Amino acid sequence: MNMKFKEIKESEVIMTELMLPSHSNFNGKIHGGYVLSLLDQIAFACASKHSRAYCVTASVDTVDFLRPIEIGELVTMKASVNYVGRSSMVIGIRVEAENIQTGEVKHCNSSTFTMVAKDSNGKSLSVPGLILKSDNDIRRFAKSLKRIAMKKNRKQEFHDTDFISEEYLHIQELDNVKIER
Repeated sequence: MNMKFKEIKESEVIMTELMLPSHSNFNGKIHGGYVLSLLDQIAFACASKHSRAYCVTASVDTVDFLRPIEIGELVTMKASVNYVGRSSMVIGIRVEAENIQTGEVKHCNSSTFTMVAKDSNGKSLSVPGLILKSDNDIRRFAKSLKRIAMKKNRKQEFHDTDFISEEYLHIQELDNVKIER
């Protein structure tokens, strides 16, 4: 196992791009799919910088679209490693858009991606550990641990071979759903 540790700042990546009309959807806002593509690129760059290896996207854990991005705004994405496992890394990304004319900056998106380092044969590769230096670093690492545990529990609880639908029939009373069998 790789016993080297790295500070979070050693792997941080910042990308900035001007949003063009070709990036927009039918409503004149920047297309969410285009933003997702940029998020995947910066997650790859951050994970590869940390691991010094080729990395693949294992999962897109959260993508919160908070505010729309307008054509002509300057988008800045900031990515950092929030958590490392043996070969996996959780990358946190913050997206801000700046109105170039007014200087107003708005927080538009927060995302987390899980990336996995791979060797030249496609096998998972050990990654350096993470040095946590602040309360915020510890909070992000702990939040990632919690998210990983919740994902594992969700997969187990709702596995098709163990799921008992009768335990969930009450959902038709709570939500906008009708159950007909």
